[in-house]
Amino acid sequence: MTIQLDLAALTPLVALPGSPDRVVPVEEVAGTAIEQVMVGSCTNGSWHDMASVADIVRGRRVHSSVSFVLFPGSHKILETMAREGVLTDLIAAGATVSESSCGACAGIGHVPAAGAKSLRAFNRNFPGRSGVKDDSVYLCSSTVAAASALTGVITDPRTLGAPAPVTLPARFATSTVGFVEPDGTGEIPRGPNIKPVPLGEPVAEALEAPVVIKLGDKVSTDDISPAGSAVLVFRSNIPAISEFCFKYVDPDFVARAKAAGRGIIVGGETYGQGSSREAAATGPMYLGIRAVIVKSFARIHRTNLINWGVVPLAFDNPDDFGGIERDDRLRLPGLRAALEAGEGVRVENARTGAVFTASCVLTAREREILLAGGILAHTKAGRA
Repeated sequence: MTIQLDLAALTPLVALPGSPDRVVPVEEVAGTAIEQVMVGSCTNGSWHDMASVADIVRGRRVHSSVSFVLFPGSHKILETMAREGVLTDLIAAGATVSESSCGACAGIGHVPAAGAKSLRAFNRNFPGRSGVKDDSVYLCSSTVAAASALTGVITDPRTLGAPAPVTLPARFATSTVGFVEPDGTGEIPRGPNIKPVPLGEPVAEALEAPVVIKLGDKVSTDDISPAGSAVLVFRSNIPAISEFCFKYVDPDFVARAKAAGRGIIVGGETYGQGSSREAAATGPMYLGIRAVIVKSFARIHRTNLINWGVVPLAFDNPDDFGGIERDDRLRLPGLRAALEAGEGVRVENARTGAVFTASCVLTAREREILLAGGILAHTKAGRA
């Protein structure tokens, strides 16, 4: 099969506030006034991104109405930017170069004013993710962001002239800043907010547990494990961060999950969309969630569930979703055997007597990892 693309017909895209999938051509929103522009974090913090932005703003000034902030993807990128003069170009143009971190993408720092329009070369723009409830966050490429920072409105970068090709530096910095060498004792130094990582449990022969929460479509990892400075300070403390699970969706979720001991989550389409944060899998796992049954999964979150020993099941018939209520007790007899054989899992609803099937399509390696209780448990068992 041959796929032909007319590159001249391609146009930059912008995601409208509310969801990354609300994508429109840049022409539809060009001219929209913005107060904040950002580039970087994990998504667009590479050398190519930083150099592309510098090429556009070099010798120019950021618009007086705009706050323009960049987050290099790593300390190595930041050091290389300094060595190559890119950092100087950005600062001279009026940009702020912040630390290499998730930063504003996760609502930590540079929180926009309520109602202000923020244009970001990030990957997520769910409501409230920026750190304020009444946010209005657009997503774009690094070059759209740079051009818009100069004009104060969303701008097609092609209107500013053809960009120069980005070249790689002769070498990248070899910084090891922040890396702690092992001390030879085998002990891991931990501060008071860093706790050992709990292992998942091997998948049981059978599972019987209540539906601790029932959710609709497009549940994001922000919904499961919220972003924001109050939460993310506990990223290295799974017992603490798990206390925030579904905090803004259902404040009683954590208490119900603890009371149940073992629980099941039921949801709709594209469960786990959004950022790849593992806390959205480790938190529920720590609280006893052993299976998630939904209409469909976001790919990365499904992988995270497998890596932490939580069984990701998809309804074979999506209509079966409607017959389940919160607190229903579901029985999954022969769960482990079905996963081992690559067969559909039988699910029985104790309240209604209804029986349905759900599937968990796995590669051979995924199957080993899931059955062992996750990738850490699998690795530990292999070394033993």
